Amino acid sequence: MQQISPTELKQRLEQEGPAPLLLDVREPIEFRYCNIEGSVSMPMEHIFLSQEDLDPEQEIVVICHHGMRSSQVANFLINRGFKNVSNLSGGVAAWAAEVEPSMPTY
Repeated sequence: MQQISPTELKQRLEQEGPAPLLLDVREPIEFRYCNIEGSVSMPMEHIFLSQEDLDPEQEIVVICHHGMRSSQVANFLINRGFKNVSNLSGGVAAWAAEVEPSMPTY
């Protein structure tokens, strides 16, 4: 599974062309508290039932709080034939520390 650092993701989002799907697998209350702009909330337990709503050809970056849940979801998607899936190393906590220090943390 590919890992992408917060700094690398920020650079990727600043590039021209289609942006990756930022798939946030945290619980809704966590997502409401803080999230990366443009990310889509799909809690981990919904991924197993809603994977058909995702494009297996689209670039996807999976996000959670520290990178553990997102790593599990990324592996799940890869095992289901998704082609271009990355895990955000350190999750939103690392994003807040490295990229967006004004983001609320928990």
